[in-house]
Amino acid sequence: METVIHVTGAGVVSAVGCGQGETLDALRRGRSGIAPVRYLRTEEKAFPVGEVKLSDAEMAARCGARQGLSRTSLMGILALEEALAQAGLKNLTGVPLIGGTTVGGMDLTEQIFPAYSPVHDCGASTDAIAAHFGGAPWATTLSTACSSAANAVIFGANLIRSGQAEIVAVGGSESLSDFHLHGFGSLMILDTAPCRPFDATRAGLNLGEGAAFLILESEASRKRRGAASLAVLSGFGNACDAFHQTASSENGEGAFLAMQKALKMAGLRPEDIDYVNAHGTGTPNNDASESAALRRVFGEKMPSVSSTKAFTGHTTSASGSIEAVFCLLALQEGFIPANLNWTTPDPACITPATGGPARLKHILCNAFGFGGNDSSLLFSR
Repeated sequence: METVIHVTGAGVVSAVGCGQGETLDALRRGRSGIAPVRYLRTEEKAFPVGEVKLSDAEMAARCGARQGLSRTSLMGILALEEALAQAGLKNLTGVPLIGGTTVGGMDLTEQIFPAYSPVHDCGASTDAIAAHFGGAPWATTLSTACSSAANAVIFGANLIRSGQAEIVAVGGSESLSDFHLHGFGSLMILDTAPCRPFDATRAGLNLGEGAAFLILESEASRKRRGAASLAVLSGFGNACDAFHQTASSENGEGAFLAMQKALKMAGLRPEDIDYVNAHGTGTPNNDASESAALRRVFGEKMPSVSSTKAFTGHTTSASGSIEAVFCLLALQEGFIPANLNWTTPDPACITPATGGPARLKHILCNAFGFGGNDSSLLFSR
């Protein structure tokens, strides 16, 4: 990779906590945030979810946000506030903002629909986040389903590589909504029990919500500002096998190509990877397909692999950046997050890591979306 891209700040909000401190404690202790519905306005109570344990009013009070913002925007503001502070930045002056989301402000729109037509397109939440921090030089939103936030990271990195920016804020935010809870229910891929990624008894995913943002910065900018580097984004890859609208291919072609591209960009071999944070949704199709892709990439030299979605639920469009922060914490603190709830091996799937202390230098973080839009991020010490 010609341009060294540093991560100089990170912020995260999810079902396991608000901020890196609470998140790290939950990951180390194996404490899941999956629980019955509490905050979402819905009549569908059968499926447990990964809600952020704060009301909209509580989030707004924490960050001093104006009234009337969507939950997606509020979570994004909290996450970006932490990322900017860690990077030593007061606002978005000179910092483009690239956000990933699909739900956007749907949590507000659905409360008045169909009496009022939808006005909260997914880009509105990114604009609201930017406005809270005094505005950005420009802001844009990527919406590629569950790879959205990972693709926001890739887009921001390419801005730095092309010389169009020296520093960018990238990530994603996604709130739960009644509409997409029922949407995933209609696909029959929700589990009424806590999800069990890669387990033979897995029956589906638990939906979650949250937000995470990273500050990416060129070497020159980092040195000029005297900013500390949390890690290097050493490689990334995106591929789209377009196998099916929602299902993944049996051989995991898109996932395989995305991981291959990330390795090639970083100039690394498969055996150099110490840990893979898998997409690992807990659905029968995804976990078998991703396992096939992992076996194609790593063969007999499989690194430690785990899915953290049993902690947070599947945070859909925000999952790529939320799990990227998990990877940064794992790199810095030297541990592998456990694959919660796994008990029964499945020959079609890899055997996930149990978690614990580990010496880590290179981590792959996978985020795969509907339509086969698959992305992998590679972080290095």
